[in-house]
Amino acid sequence: MVITHNDTINHLSDYRDKHIDTITKVNYILTNHLIDYVNATVEYSIVSTWGYFNGSAWDGMIGELDRNLAHLGASPLFYTIDRIPVIQYIAMTTPTRSKFVFRSPKLSFTDNVFILPFETLVWYSLIGLMVILILFLTLATAIEWRAAPSRPQDNLTLRPQITEAFILVFGASCQQGCAQTPRGFSTKCITLLTFVALMFLYTSYSANIVALLQSPSTKIKTLSDLLASRLKFGVDDTVFNRYYFTHQTEPTRKAIYEQKILQKGTNPAFMPLEKGVSLLRGGLFAFHMETGVGYKVVTETFFENEKCDLQEIQFYELIDPWYAIQKNSSFKEVFKIGLFRMQEHGLQERENSLLYTKKPRCQGVGGNFITVSLVDIQPAMLILAWGIVISLGVFGIEFGLEKLTKKLKISMKCCKK
Repeated sequence: MVITHNDTINHLSDYRDKHIDTITKVNYILTNHLIDYVNATVEYSIVSTWGYFNGSAWDGMIGELDRNLAHLGASPLFYTIDRIPVIQYIAMTTPTRSKFVFRSPKLSFTDNVFILPFETLVWYSLIGLMVILILFLTLATAIEWRAAPSRPQDNLTLRPQITEAFILVFGASCQQGCAQTPRGFSTKCITLLTFVALMFLYTSYSANIVALLQSPSTKIKTLSDLLASRLKFGVDDTVFNRYYFTHQTEPTRKAIYEQKILQKGTNPAFMPLEKGVSLLRGGLFAFHMETGVGYKVVTETFFENEKCDLQEIQFYELIDPWYAIQKNSSFKEVFKIGLFRMQEHGLQERENSLLYTKKPRCQGVGGNFITVSLVDIQPAMLILAWGIVISLGVFGIEFGLEKLTKKLKISMKCCKK
């Protein structure tokens, strides 16, 4: 059997440290049941790896099975094509998978929440409404000024200019108002209807923004999405993870290893389980781990509301680990029947349920407080920044034109003299 931590040998059957060498502990107990079934005695050989081909021979547990040093592989291993000629698989005893687990990032991390409250057709309708209001307001103001040109014309009165009508309507859409006020009855009616109509739209928009800021993103569903995301990556530092990650040939999986795990200039992102789960809890971090093992640490360290946004994405193109024996073993049928009987009697399910932890259930949704971060308001800050830059640019142009105009006037006076 495979033991990767030295202290595991002291806790193979007492259910302590269940997240360490879990697959070995489960199958150590099942193997003892199997030995009792065939009324035999057993001697365990301890190795540190499941076994991989190093160019000349197989090492680890597979190496001992291949060289007839052992009959049973008491630590199940993945079903791969290169192992079929060397060992024989007889039963699946431990349904466990290794996956990337991450907390769903905020919706603002993948989308611009400021354009999500309304559907595209509603946005087009809103823009169309504002254009119509601006045109009608400009037209009505122009007619009023022609009908009564003798009325006072101060800076607080709305003028028949499309720019002033635009500022009034835009201010109404933001529920801010405008310094200029209409002077006629028709323009006052248009202004009143503008504020009433846009008030309801503003209320709906604001309510949706609050809901969207608390919503998790669901856009990361595949390995390609995970690769394209801004999440940081980590991998549980185990023998099989180091082997399979470095031997990936499929383009997306290979890119994940090369771009996200290797991390140029630093050490590869292989880390202990506890550290990876701690970073996972902090968010914006995808951690590859054996789910049945990692969820034990998650259950013990996460708050209830933090368990609600956990997502999984399968990385390995492998099925669940299988129990293996020596190739062409004369004990094949006896062992196979014994393992099937353990499955029928519930012993296999019992040991797996005692040592493996299922994905935590969400029980704290709605009870958490979410703070607004810079990521959430990034689009608004960009609008503000660009507005400042453009206004400074316009100010510079106006200032330059004013200087140029003064110089031209001075030069014209000199020429006349």
